[in-house]
Amino acid sequence: MYKRIDYKTITNRINEPRKFIQVIMGPRQVGKTTVVKQVLQDLDKPYLFFSADNVPATKTSWVAECWQTVRTKMKVQGYKEIIIVIDEIQKIDNWSSAVKTEWDADTFNDLNIKAIILGSSRVLLEKGLSESMMGRYEEIRMSHWSYPEMHEAFGISLEQYIYFGGYPGAAQLIENQDRWEQYVISSIIEATINKDILIDTPISKPALLRQTFELGAAYSGNILSLNKMLGSLQDAGNTVTLSNYINLLNDSGLLTGLNKFSMDLSRRKASIPKFQVFNNALKSVYFDYGFPDVVSHPEKWGHIFESAIGAHLLTNAFKERYEVFYWRENNAEVDFVIKKKNSVAAIEVKSNNRTTNVGLQEFVKKFNPKTSLVVGTGGLPVEEFFSINPVELIK
Repeated sequence: MYKRIDYKTITNRINEPRKFIQVIMGPRQVGKTTVVKQVLQDLDKPYLFFSADNVPATKTSWVAECWQTVRTKMKVQGYKEIIIVIDEIQKIDNWSSAVKTEWDADTFNDLNIKAIILGSSRVLLEKGLSESMMGRYEEIRMSHWSYPEMHEAFGISLEQYIYFGGYPGAAQLIENQDRWEQYVISSIIEATINKDILIDTPISKPALLRQTFELGAAYSGNILSLNKMLGSLQDAGNTVTLSNYINLLNDSGLLTGLNKFSMDLSRRKASIPKFQVFNNALKSVYFDYGFPDVVSHPEKWGHIFESAIGAHLLTNAFKERYEVFYWRENNAEVDFVIKKKNSVAAIEVKSNNRTTNVGLQEFVKKFNPKTSLVVGTGGLPVEEFFSINPVELIK
């Protein structure tokens, strides 16, 4: 079975002396549980694995019960070390306080119980971590699968990756696009909205949340004002509502609205958003054309192509903690800008033989970025771009 780079990271952390709880977070269907199981099977260490998937959220004692089971097994078997793993822990009310209590008790009693906790809702995990767990954990952020990973593990071609994205569970369904679409919608989109957003966040208009996602995903790679969105959505309310919904979708790893790059933070926040999905499957599933039609049509392919570049930048931003923007001033435009601290890189996307956008030249004059490059026709081949970690562009 294919092992992602996170396998090595988790293995190294678990082999270290007990110091931190390992928190593994990332969007749905990227293989968090799978990689942890791979590590546990290969390590010569005792462990117990628990999942909160079917546990009532109000059963706050469940975490303590899991921990006590581990302590009992450790005592009965005479283990000097044992690992507790709890999956989907964000589903339990007040989980962070419960974990803190058990972890601190083990520390006080010199019990060598190492802990791994996993969750698919980044917003719920981070909320709990910030409330009770300060100084007791470190994160391992897992991103969507890259093109080299999908190619090596499943034989996905470059064009297939650009269109179908990087969900490993969907890789074997792409020859039947109807089945692939059903999987993406039910197992990823609906599961994320129903289990990660609606379960914990008061939403007055769930149907509007779904419509906002669908419209934003369809427009991935395009600039679209919230006022224009209001005209396309039923019972849309106001731009504040839409903005809040986009923030929730961003926290859940589905869709974001990129801000316009500016050195002035207030101007960034007031800009018209450029919509971008985290995985291009989330755009293609709402595209009006199937894979064969898109590949043979340069204009349609251009829309999918640019969104795929943005998805590569965005999903790595979650893991590497840099920011992604676009830039536009009058007729000058740069497709993507990434920034970490004071280091900036500008990226222009070309999927055909159109003339070079003067925006990149204007941006270089105005902001003097560390890196500026064209991806695609006349520039860095897209296959090579997908093979690099974008954070290297701003180091």
